[in-house]
Amino acid sequence: MKPTLFIIAFAVTLSSCTTENVKTSNSLNDTSHWSEKARDRLASQETTFNQINNQKGAAKNIILFVGDGMGISTVTAARIFAGQKMGKKGEEHQLSFDNFPFTGLIKTYNSNQQTPDSAGTMTAIMTGVKTKAGVIGVSEEVTRADCSTAKNNRLITALELAEIAGKKTGIVSTTRVTHATPAATYANSPERNWEDISDMPQSAIREGCLDIAEQLVYFETLLEKKVNNGKNHQNIDGIDVIMGGGRRHFLRKDKTDNTADARSKKEGDRTDNRNLIEEWQTLYPKGEFIIDQAGFDKSNGNHKLLALFNESHMQYAADRQNDKLGEPTIAQMTRKAIQRLNNENGYFLMVEGGRIDHAHHAGNAYNALNETVEFAKAVQTAVEITNPEETLIIVTADHSHVFTIAGYPTRGNPILGKVIGNDSRGNPKTEVELDAEGHPYSTLGYTNGRGFQDLGKETNANQSYNEKIATGREDITEVDTTEPGYHQEALIPLSAESHGAEDVGIYAVGPGSHLVTGTNEQNIIFHIMNHAGNLITQAENALKETLNTPAN
Repeated sequence: MKPTLFIIAFAVTLSSCTTENVKTSNSLNDTSHWSEKARDRLASQETTFNQINNQKGAAKNIILFVGDGMGISTVTAARIFAGQKMGKKGEEHQLSFDNFPFTGLIKTYNSNQQTPDSAGTMTAIMTGVKTKAGVIGVSEEVTRADCSTAKNNRLITALELAEIAGKKTGIVSTTRVTHATPAATYANSPERNWEDISDMPQSAIREGCLDIAEQLVYFETLLEKKVNNGKNHQNIDGIDVIMGGGRRHFLRKDKTDNTADARSKKEGDRTDNRNLIEEWQTLYPKGEFIIDQAGFDKSNGNHKLLALFNESHMQYAADRQNDKLGEPTIAQMTRKAIQRLNNENGYFLMVEGGRIDHAHHAGNAYNALNETVEFAKAVQTAVEITNPEETLIIVTADHSHVFTIAGYPTRGNPILGKVIGNDSRGNPKTEVELDAEGHPYSTLGYTNGRGFQDLGKETNANQSYNEKIATGREDITEVDTTEPGYHQEALIPLSAESHGAEDVGIYAVGPGSHLVTGTNEQNIIFHIMNHAGNLITQAENALKETLNTPAN
C-alpha cells in the first residue's frame, strides 16, 4: 500500500471509531476507570476533529503562547506539581494546553548551533526562517554583532504582517519587553543584547543600527520604511498592547527619570539623554502608560497601552508579594490584552511566560514549575474568552533545559521531594531511596548549573547567584527539598544551567490547529499561523491597495 493511501485508510478508520466501537471491541477491560477516561478522550477528540476549519484564512485571531524554556520534562513535572497542589496524586492531572486536540514536536536547533538560544528560535517561529543564535529578526547570512551585515538581511514577522493586514497587535511578557523572545516579534538586530543604546558599540551606532527599545517605540515608522518606502500606510499604526518589564532600557541614566518603584539609584540605562517613554507618549497622546497593579486595574478602553511593570524582568510569580507597587499575573495581562485587542478585523497576540527559563538557569525547579502553572492559567484564560471557531491558539516553547525527572519514585510522591520507591508488591516504601554513597536524592535534578542550594523559603530564584557554585554531591538527608528556595543538585558545575537541545512540544486549538502534528522544524510555526490567518496575502493586498490609492 502506498504511504498516501495508508494515511487515508488510517484517517477513515479513526473517524469511524465511535465511543461505542471502542467500548464493545475491548470488553474484557471495559470496567477499568482507565478505559472510561480513554473513551471520553476519544469521543472528545472526534468531536473536535470534525469541527476544525481548514480553510486558509479561517482564523480571524491568532494567539501564540511561548513558554520560554518549557521543555517536555518541565511540562510533565509542572503537571504533577499543579495536581499535587490540588490534593491529587498529580500524574493524572492535565494543564490547560494538555487538553488541546492537536499536539506535535518541534526541533529547536539554530542554523549554527545544536543547542539553541531564544533569539534564533523565536526568530524562526515569527518569520518562518531558521537563523543563528543571538540574532533577532535577521537571516543566517548576518555576522553576529556586526551591524553592517544586518541591513539587507532583515526579515518580516507574523506580527508585522498582521499589522499591515489591518489587525490589532499585542505583546505580553513576564520578561523585559526588549528581551530576546518578545523582541523577535518586532525588531531586527544582529545582536540580542543591544536592548538599549548603552549596550551598543559606537561602530554599530555609526552604521545606523538602532537599539531594540527604540525599535519598539518607533515600530510604526520603521515598518512603513521597511515595506512602504516610508510612506504612511493606513493600517500600520503601531503595536496596540505592550505589557511586561524592562523600564530601564527606555529611561535616561539619570535619577530624575526614576519611577516610583525604582530599585537602582539610577533606574535608566540609556546614555543618549533620551526618555523613550516620553517619546512614546508624544507619538500616542491618547495612549496609556502604566507601571503598577493599581494602574493596571484602572486601565480600560481601546487606546494603545504601554505597561512596564519593572525596572528589569517582572517578578517570579512566587515572589510577586515583594513587589513595591504590585504587578498583575500573566493570566490577568492576557485577559486585558485580549479584551483591548478584540475587534472586527482580528488581532495577533504573543504571550511569553519568560521566567520559566530564568528559574531553570538558576537551578530552581520550584519557580520553574510554578511559572509554568501560571503560564497554563494564562492559556486557560485565553481559551475561556475567545471563540474557537475564529481564534487559533498555539502553545509551544522556544527551547528546553537540561532538567530531568529520574529515579523510581512511587506514584504520587511529591515531585519536589526525595525519591521514595515501591516494595516488591508495588506498595510505597516508608524510607527514602539511597544512592551508592548512602545519601538520599531528589526526583528532579539538572545535568549542569550552579547546583545545590538550601535557601529555605526564599521565593526569588535568582538569589542563588549570590551563593558559591556547588561542586560534588551533598547529603540532603535533613534538607526539605520541597521548599521554594531549594536548588537541585547539578552534575556539572557551571555559572548557570544551560538550555537543552531536545524537541519541545507544540499544542494547538482552533482553525488550522491540526497542522501542528508530527515532528517539524521550528520555522513551520510561522507557516501554520500564516495559513490559518492568511497573513501574507492579506498584507500584500493591503499594500497594493495603498499603492493604487491616489494621493490627496
